[in-house]
Amino acid sequence: MSATSHLNYIKAPAARAEDSASAIEDTVREIIAQVRARGDAAVREYSQKFDGKDTPALEVSMGARLQAVADLDEQTRHDTEFAIERVRAFAEAQLATVLPLEIETLPGLHLGHRVIPVQRIGAYVPGGRYPILSAPVMTIVPAKVAGCDEVIACLPPGAHPAMIAGCHLSGADRIFLVGGAQAIAAMACGTESIPAVDKIVGPGNAYVNEAKRQVFGEVGIDQLAGPSEIFIVADDSGDADMIATDLLAQAEHDVRTRVGLISTSERLARETLRAVERQLKDLPTAPVAARSWTDYGEIVLCDTEDDMLAYSDYVAAEHLQVHTRDPHATAGRLRNYGSLFIGTQASVVYSDKCCGTNHTLPTMRAGRYTGGLWVGSFLKICTHQWLDARGVAAVAPPAERQSRTEGMEGHRRAAALRMG
Repeated sequence: MSATSHLNYIKAPAARAEDSASAIEDTVREIIAQVRARGDAAVREYSQKFDGKDTPALEVSMGARLQAVADLDEQTRHDTEFAIERVRAFAEAQLATVLPLEIETLPGLHLGHRVIPVQRIGAYVPGGRYPILSAPVMTIVPAKVAGCDEVIACLPPGAHPAMIAGCHLSGADRIFLVGGAQAIAAMACGTESIPAVDKIVGPGNAYVNEAKRQVFGEVGIDQLAGPSEIFIVADDSGDADMIATDLLAQAEHDVRTRVGLISTSERLARETLRAVERQLKDLPTAPVAARSWTDYGEIVLCDTEDDMLAYSDYVAAEHLQVHTRDPHATAGRLRNYGSLFIGTQASVVYSDKCCGTNHTLPTMRAGRYTGGLWVGSFLKICTHQWLDARGVAAVAPPAERQSRTEGMEGHRRAAALRMG
């Protein structure tokens, strides 16, 4: 049975038409072309057009950066620094596992790789519906831990001052008040003020996402991120009120957030449905969360645990919580997800804000083939080789024969030249 066959929906997503991407694609292509041709002037025009901001000075001065930090209330600064410390500690531990390699695979044949930081990173820090104070922490701190020479941060002109402070405290080398597709174009192409980067990371809206898609190849990107997602796998030991709370916590991100429960318990599934409707009545962010729940929320009932895990792996959710009697055993059987939250005490909110794992994660089923942002996202693993006469004697003859078979005479000569 396939993962999607014979699904029993207690609550199915509403039928909906997906937005056409053609208009966004055309708009972004024009923005990139204009920024490439006219640099800062185009960036300023688009900031005025889309953000309603006149930004004669695109870069945030060091004085303004320090003032933004000074203006933080004491608790917000403490909490921001706590998040930075936790993300840095985890990134440093990850970095310690990424090691250079030198090996002699045959006498005289030496192979290896070096671990090289990407030179210049562009970190896009979204403005969005809320000032997500952890956003700059998640993109800037791992890049600095990786050893990147320079991290450029771009955030919309109307961003909360605490976001500028977060960029500064996280270690951004330069900060620019440029948002949207024009920021991606500026970091990819370079302008008079904004240097061209080697890789762009960080989530954004549909225009930012499309801009990253269009500049990919000219620069590296982390991923193409869609709206946020959370799914919870649960057996009959699950708590409906807790599950509803966690689902709605993500649903308030955006009206297109995808949230869901996959369970083997019909009782839990129906109790969760009632709990969501009840909690929406007094949730201040219900205008967003309720629409997300109506349009994209689902509760799926599965006959067996195997079916439950198979459907979860099919969904490959960005955030996947495990609420079962033996959550570690269940977790060991799952393979497709962005980040895994094992047991009822591990809520997505902790990772979203401050526990140390990165909240920039794969969406739209990309968890089938990639993980989220981590210190390795800012590193290149580059191979090398060197040979002495013994190594040449081992590899040159088969290389020459293969080149002759392929009809590649230049290759054959290069192989034969070193055989003596």
